[in-house]
Amino acid sequence: MTKVGHVYLIDDDESMRLSLTRMLRELGYLVEDYASASVFLEKSVPVSPAVILLDMQMPDMTGLDLQEALLKLGRKTPIVFVSGQSHPHQIVQGLKKGALDFLFKPFNLEELLKAVADAVDFDSRQLRRVSLDVETKRDYEKLTPREREVCAWLVKGLLNKDIAVKLGTTDATIKVHKARVMEKMHAESLQTLVKKYLESDLENHPLTV
Repeated sequence: MTKVGHVYLIDDDESMRLSLTRMLRELGYLVEDYASASVFLEKSVPVSPAVILLDMQMPDMTGLDLQEALLKLGRKTPIVFVSGQSHPHQIVQGLKKGALDFLFKPFNLEELLKAVADAVDFDSRQLRRVSLDVETKRDYEKLTPREREVCAWLVKGLLNKDIAVKLGTTDATIKVHKARVMEKMHAESLQTLVKKYLESDLENHPLTV
């Protein structure tokens, strides 16, 4: 069974690192293990889809400290915290800042594998969303200024004749612009166009503002 997924394992407990690394590799995951958060920050290269399996309590830098540092760097790899002893406020803080799960040592193996698989799946979906967003913005930038105006009014639900009045032109002209907008934006329906426009926040795109 081959998994497409990367696991960054960060734990100062060497025996824990070795056993988890061996087991996850046997399941097909690509595993990089680190003895400390600072070494991870210094040496790791971001890849997707991936998960960070992160010990909460470490001597040089806590799991929460690393989570904070990654947020500042804009790295969005999902985190699953693993801890032998954590205070409730640490758990709450970690989850509030976007951690996907929190496991306590000694943890149930099935629970760990589910958390890892769910996080890798989450990161895959996150990566797809980013790719689609880039694609949508690239398509939007191919529209002419007038087509972008028509696009904005279509998203607001106006009919061709209403847009024609707004832009001081004819219904037939708007039909042509609309057809070009739909083609360039790869939208087979108005619903798809609206979804793409809103999800990529095109209203606040530099070419729109």
